[in-house]
Amino acid sequence: MKKPVKRRRNASENEKKAEPEPLPAVRHSDEPLPKKAKWVNKQRVLVFSSRGINHRDRHLMEDLKKLMPHHKPESKMERSKNLSIVNEMCEMKNCNKAVMFEGRKKMDLYMWMANVPNGPSAKFLVENVYTMSELKLTGNCLRGSRPLLSFDPSFTEKPHYTLLKELLSQTFGVPKHHPKSQPFFDHVYTFTVLDNRIWFRNFQILSEDGALAEVGPRFVLNPVKIFSGSFGGASLWENPFYVSPAKYRQQIRLSAKNKYLNRVQQKAHASTIDSGEGYKMKPLDDIFEGDPLEKAQQIEEEKTQIEEKPKNVLRKKKFGKKKKQK
Repeated sequence: MKKPVKRRRNASENEKKAEPEPLPAVRHSDEPLPKKAKWVNKQRVLVFSSRGINHRDRHLMEDLKKLMPHHKPESKMERSKNLSIVNEMCEMKNCNKAVMFEGRKKMDLYMWMANVPNGPSAKFLVENVYTMSELKLTGNCLRGSRPLLSFDPSFTEKPHYTLLKELLSQTFGVPKHHPKSQPFFDHVYTFTVLDNRIWFRNFQILSEDGALAEVGPRFVLNPVKIFSGSFGGASLWENPFYVSPAKYRQQIRLSAKNKYLNRVQQKAHASTIDSGEGYKMKPLDDIFEGDPLEKAQQIEEEKTQIEEKPKNVLRKKKFGKKKKQK
């Protein structure tokens, strides 16, 4: 009977050791906060681009990498490859978010933002790009610090904006206790909706009163489509106000062409008026000159003369003309 009693005592001692120690009732403000050894929110973002992007777009991508300590880099992707390969690349890099920059004609920049591997994903047209080196603003934040995300109240009014808000907050928000991040906040990302576009700004927090100084970069996201899957799938929403950059440039060329034609027509009209031949622009004015009854009689006489002519004479004249031509 003694052996099982000893086993019970050992089990009770192990249970007492496993219980966590209670927190102290009073904690002084000078004492540092206990740091967690493990970070729970393991968000990793794969940031890369396809071949054919502009130098300014490449600098914008590098600026975003500096602002996101939880990112992972990747080499440029060939344009001939399908976008579904990105899911495999994220799986190899152990990433659950992806930001891909796609350039076209070395002029237009598109940005894909996706939740890998189940989706959703969104496609944006990036406009009005200004990098940190171009702006040279006074703000300066510590590299690797966590940002505060500020969203416009209009993000809660429409369903597609709420989905984009969740996608943006998960990609740009730095996880707590990330190994490469700093444990404090010193800058703010602002996302505002204006003119059916999302405007991005980055501000440094100067003081507790709310004084801010812009750091950069600046860019505007024009949403094109939202897909149910990662880099594909059924389209959940499509922007009715979106106009492709190529079509927009075509409209500008056509408007310039119409301006030129209007200017030429105005010059021709002005030259005819100055030469004294402006009456030729209105050929029906001579009908109403003089007595209208006499004009009507003359027109009727001309009609009767044409009707009285025999058809054979008209045919002979036609045949004669043909023979002369031969």
